[in-house]
Amino acid sequence: MPTSGPRLLCCDTVLVDVVLAVSRIPERAGDVRATDQLVTTGGGFNAMSAAARFGQRVVYAGLLGTGPFADLAAADLAREGIEAPLERYRTLDTGICVVMVEADAERTFVTAAGAEGRVRRRDLDALGAGAGDVVLVSGYNVMYPAEAEVYLDWLTGLDEGVRVAFDPATRISDVPAAHLEAALARADWLLCNASEARALSGEADPTVAASSLARPGLAIVVRDGPRGCVVALRPGGAVPVEGVAVEALDTNGAGDVHNGVFLAELLAGSPPAVAARWANAAAGLAVTRRGPATGPTRAEVEELLGV
Repeated sequence: MPTSGPRLLCCDTVLVDVVLAVSRIPERAGDVRATDQLVTTGGGFNAMSAAARFGQRVVYAGLLGTGPFADLAAADLAREGIEAPLERYRTLDTGICVVMVEADAERTFVTAAGAEGRVRRRDLDALGAGAGDVVLVSGYNVMYPAEAEVYLDWLTGLDEGVRVAFDPATRISDVPAAHLEAALARADWLLCNASEARALSGEADPTVAASSLARPGLAIVVRDGPRGCVVALRPGGAVPVEGVAVEALDTNGAGDVHNGVFLAELLAGSPPAVAARWANAAAGLAVTRRGPATGPTRAEVEELLGV
């Protein structure tokens, strides 16, 4: 991995995922036996590992804790060549997320927060974000009042040469309107799925939604599952980018893989439409594999695309 040059700084928090494959989500007070299980590092790790596998310098802009879950996460970050420069929180372990994946690949989450929620402004300042760097921020970073205050204050003070990408995440309705507005005001890119784009724009069609959400200084990517994505660099200028046909096994983390590869390609100098094509292919490969952090290498995507 490169040790100098522009970085992808990922604020999306790292958790440990406990993934359970189930035939269905049990009813209240019910029980169901999982047919498969996996314990793996997830959360922000999904996007970071995807970008790192595309050869970019990646930094976790968040806190790890102290305990067995944090040790697992630290080992996985190190294996992928992802930097984790901040001092680990001493009195809390890293949080966990129970992910139940049904037979149709849909997933349901239950999260228990840990040290990742205790980031301070001085932690973020210590990262030294500068011109050329890209910062990925999640809706989870700006959802809860104490964390939101830290992240939004830091984002506002970043150098104009730092590009900020904001993914509002699946719980967009839980992000306070003022926090959402502040994140979008600093963002250079809005990265979202079709459902999130509809919530933000009121438009059901991803192309129309992307066109309506784009504005001067804010470009849009709307992920649309197997259909690919839509990229809008200006109002009314949405362009569809075709996806790849695959048989999905597990959709958990597919959006994160798309984000990570898209931003990695932007860092590499690819035009947005080209970056989106690579991201579509990488996300397509990712959903054919069980688990959250299943982003392919660049060589695997090259083979799929025939380049």
